[in-house]
Amino acid sequence: MRAVHVKRAFKYRFYPTDAQAAELSRTFGCVRKVYNLALAARTEAWTRQERVNYNQTSAMLTAWKKTEELAYLNDVSSVPLQQALRHLQAAFANFFGQRAAYPRFKSRKKSRKSAEYTTSAFRFRDGGLTLAKMAEPLDIAWSRELPEGASPSTVTVSQDAAGRWYVSLLCEDPSVQPYPATDTAVGIDAGLDHLLTLSTGEKVSNPRHERRDRARLAKAQRKLARKAEGDGANRARARRKVAKVYARIADRRRDHLHKLTTRLVRENQTIVIEDLAVRNMVKNGKLARAISDAAWSEFRSMLEYKARWYGREVIAIDRWFPSSKLCSACGSLREGMPLNVRVWTCDCGTTHDRDVNAAKNILAVGLTASVCGAGVRPQRRTPGGQSAMKQKPPRREP
Repeated sequence: MRAVHVKRAFKYRFYPTDAQAAELSRTFGCVRKVYNLALAARTEAWTRQERVNYNQTSAMLTAWKKTEELAYLNDVSSVPLQQALRHLQAAFANFFGQRAAYPRFKSRKKSRKSAEYTTSAFRFRDGGLTLAKMAEPLDIAWSRELPEGASPSTVTVSQDAAGRWYVSLLCEDPSVQPYPATDTAVGIDAGLDHLLTLSTGEKVSNPRHERRDRARLAKAQRKLARKAEGDGANRARARRKVAKVYARIADRRRDHLHKLTTRLVRENQTIVIEDLAVRNMVKNGKLARAISDAAWSEFRSMLEYKARWYGREVIAIDRWFPSSKLCSACGSLREGMPLNVRVWTCDCGTTHDRDVNAAKNILAVGLTASVCGAGVRPQRRTPGGQSAMKQKPPRREP
């Protein structure tokens, strides 16, 4: 079994003093300013058919600090400012690699407030974390222990919309080791009535966290809507109350997904899922709220990185595979099946639960595609679907 080296971010809540909060707020503002200035410079250079890289923006930062208008950039640690330029460089690399859209400017009200410190800008000693430009360590609520002998390589400080402060320590975790190999595999059909249906027949209920707090959220949003734009302090308090309700929903959803994905990865060697186009699905006005609350994309993301950590395999099959309409017993394909049909009987006499049948088909086709390299979209006119065959490269003519 191969050794793995996993870097994990351990996130904790902390409670800054007034001086620390003021220093961090200044740092957040300076990080946002430097990022926007560098983005504007690179965008302007692009219109002139010129390329600007990280080294050039770093030289620009040095020049900006010497101007009277931007002299306040010298009041905060220089490391988070340099990290902001590196993040911008990574954003452009993703854009040119066609992995992301063109970088956008950071907004004072909407963008995430965060600053990243490298080892030269913080001191971690005896369980205390002290950041650059600060005299006292942060008052961190250590909700869990760091790995024994862990030494953080980067520290990211952030404040969410609800006003809560968090610090994230990135360090190597030697305790993450692959699970013992098993021969178990499971297919998963995602849904709304049930969050997940497994090929074993088990159905995982959908907690619907947003629906449970919808009345509380609506009340907070009505109070916010009644505040005038110029009513700064009152509107800020009302906005924070709305953010707290959203934070409560997100925290509970994330906790549930973590427990669920950890269990699936621990129990199964191979996990087969559908490659759902969630971004397109939320364009359906009637289902957008429920789909967003189900958080299928977040579920898949957690499942994939935990599978990499623990030596498991996640297979995503074609989203157009007709898993619900295909009989898992005989392989015949029905012409159509409305969403309101939850139980159906095949011509072969087998009665299917729609979701369980879909999960079984997802598992079967995922294992076939993984082992044999076969396609995952059966031919519509053939009852048995497309046969599993090894895909061989075409023979070249001499």
